[in-house]
Amino acid sequence: MAKTVKKRAGKKRAPETAKPRRKPGPAGKTKKRNRAAAPHAAPAPAPPLAIGPGSAVLDRLFAVVQSRRDADPAVSHSARLLARGPAKVAQKFGEEAVECLIEAVAGNRDAMIGESADVLYHLIVLWVAAGVTPDEVWAELKRREGISGIAEKASRARTLPVAFGLETTKIP
Repeated sequence: MAKTVKKRAGKKRAPETAKPRRKPGPAGKTKKRNRAAAPHAAPAPAPPLAIGPGSAVLDRLFAVVQSRRDADPAVSHSARLLARGPAKVAQKFGEEAVECLIEAVAGNRDAMIGESADVLYHLIVLWVAAGVTPDEVWAELKRREGISGIAEKASRARTLPVAFGLETTKIP
């Protein structure tokens, strides 16, 4: 909704680049006027991991890994991993995650990028082995969106012990 601006007779408008006018506050002090953001201001950029086009590469990778489930392990690395079973896939994922952490701690940015790609690939192989789809993961991320990480972790801390039949609120 557009606001109408009344022009005072005899007074010039300050240019848009001028400092905001101050009006006197208590005890003669001045304070800045509240000005609303310009309606033409650009929207904030989307976060880099926003679910959308950025996730498309992961969806395509998932489709490839899933299509290799029944492929010949002699010709497909994904098929070889899947043939070894979920426990071995999980072990390989853990190894890749540790390698990524080592590069992060060492400050090797380029190596960390490569290891991060390995972690994502092996996570997707683990999803396929466990029957988890990317859409299920994206839905969980969407559910958590806007929830404080502290609050979300606190809710899991209360429900996990109950799920395992423990009489404590602490995770063993």
